[in-house]
Amino acid sequence: MSIDNTAVEVRNLVKKFGNFTAVDDVSFTVRRGEIFGFLGPNGAGKSTTIRMLCGLLGPSSGSGRVGGFDIVQESEKIKENIGYMSQRFSLYDDLTVGENLDLYADIYNVPYERLVERKNEVLALTRLSDRTCSRTSELPLGLKQRLALGCAVIHEPPFLFLDEPTSGVDPISRRGFWDLIYQMAAKGTTIFVTTHVMDEAEHCDRLAMIYRGKLIALGSPTKMKEEHAHGVLLEIETEPLMDALALLEKEPSIRELAVFGATLHALVSDETEAKIAVQRILANQGASITRIVPTLEDVFVSLIEHADRPESVQEG
Repeated sequence: MSIDNTAVEVRNLVKKFGNFTAVDDVSFTVRRGEIFGFLGPNGAGKSTTIRMLCGLLGPSSGSGRVGGFDIVQESEKIKENIGYMSQRFSLYDDLTVGENLDLYADIYNVPYERLVERKNEVLALTRLSDRTCSRTSELPLGLKQRLALGCAVIHEPPFLFLDEPTSGVDPISRRGFWDLIYQMAAKGTTIFVTTHVMDEAEHCDRLAMIYRGKLIALGSPTKMKEEHAHGVLLEIETEPLMDALALLEKEPSIRELAVFGATLHALVSDETEAKIAVQRILANQGASITRIVPTLEDVFVSLIEHADRPESVQEG
């Protein structure tokens, strides 16, 4: 990858809080104009990483650059060139939609001669033109989310960091929010988004999966699912489900087994052998077995289970 195409570069980044390591030797790059997802469960180290990249938190060791600026030595330069939206929406409820935009435009030093035009562009982008005079405290959560995004991009930053931006919003608002992200990425904005929602991760060009502070996978959603497919994934429908889980956990023909909704997902090497074994073990309660395509959730669960195995710790 040429350096000119690199928006974010992270090398061996570590952040410790006392004896606790929140981010553990993480390295990756993000291309300009890319939607890059940072996927992991709560407490995995996603927010800590994004705060270091935004110049809000110093690393314990390692290095990082955003837009060519060093996250330690040039953090103020980084803050001038990024938009940042946290999961807690930094809005002022006693101000109107328009007043919030004016405030952030002033904070980001948007030129006065550009302000009116830019404000109208943001209102159009976020579809809030008819709510300019509405008090922010009166807005539904989905509209507050759009306003927070508008405030984060009022100064037209080339890099946008979104820290679990759809947390708590309904599915329709979430879909609308991602439409806005696509529009900005299409115009060249580099977007770094943290999430623990699997269907959101599918929208990203590339993903980094993080667990317990460590990077456990990196690549496009399609590539991750293809790499996971070095076996066959079976969906098992049976009742009672947890009894079946207990019965199948020690079956040698099943490499990995997990509960997914009202079914079990089993990763196997030999489909025929595994199906025969499952039917034999669950003969008393019956089972429907179907071969399926792995989802990102399957990939993530598999990677986490591998990371939690004692042998993987020994190997590392």
